[in-house]
Amino acid sequence: MPIIQSLDRALKILDLFDEYTTELKITEISARMELHKSTVHSLLRTLQLHGYIAQDEETGKYRLGLKLLEKGQLLLKRMDIRDVARKHLVSLSARTGQTVHLVILDGKEGVYIDKVEGEKAAIRYSRIGRRVPLHSSAVGKALLAFRRPEEIEAILKDYTFVVQTPATIRDKAALLAELERVRRQGYAVDAQENEPGVRCGAVPVRNHAGAVAAAISVSTMSSAVDDILFLEYIAQLQQEGEAVSRLLGYRP
Repeated sequence: MPIIQSLDRALKILDLFDEYTTELKITEISARMELHKSTVHSLLRTLQLHGYIAQDEETGKYRLGLKLLEKGQLLLKRMDIRDVARKHLVSLSARTGQTVHLVILDGKEGVYIDKVEGEKAAIRYSRIGRRVPLHSSAVGKALLAFRRPEEIEAILKDYTFVVQTPATIRDKAALLAELERVRRQGYAVDAQENEPGVRCGAVPVRNHAGAVAAAISVSTMSSAVDDILFLEYIAQLQQEGEAVSRLLGYRP
């Protein structure tokens, strides 16, 4: 099926912006897109007209427009799992003092759809809407491990194993072995595999059909939470995950 080139280019411009790149000059956008400045200007003007791009009047730099926030909120309102899980995320964060996340699978990545930041938490890298790799995160492993083998194979086809830290899983065989361990113990762990110094635990959340709908995680600093306390957090995490699954209609 053919794609519409101008629309494809406009969407790629939006993808240039993230938490690290919040503003760009038109020359920077032109260079990254490998397009002539006049073409980029036309695309930006169209996006700006519809509110998806905004321009700073003083610096001339471009940034994402508020229309994206508006559409994002509409999408989040449709995700009933956020409403169901919210009080359990808050409870877990309050009891542990750690940051708790709710993540769903989107293609070959996880996406944070909710977050409760703990009072003791020193972790600030996550945000709602951010994507997270499957192979190097606890939530990613929890989202993968409890799916049917054919589903896992489809997701891992042509999967890129980006090395985040020295501890990151680097190939399919190692990941499949890790997923088997996750299934045996009922929870997943990211031991500084995605972020140096950060250890996370995660459990799956199942829907009424028994399928994995999301994953809940608790994130800790390895230097502040020892093994015994971390396992206590995992036990609490499992309780909350099971509670959310029951609310979604899951019956083992």
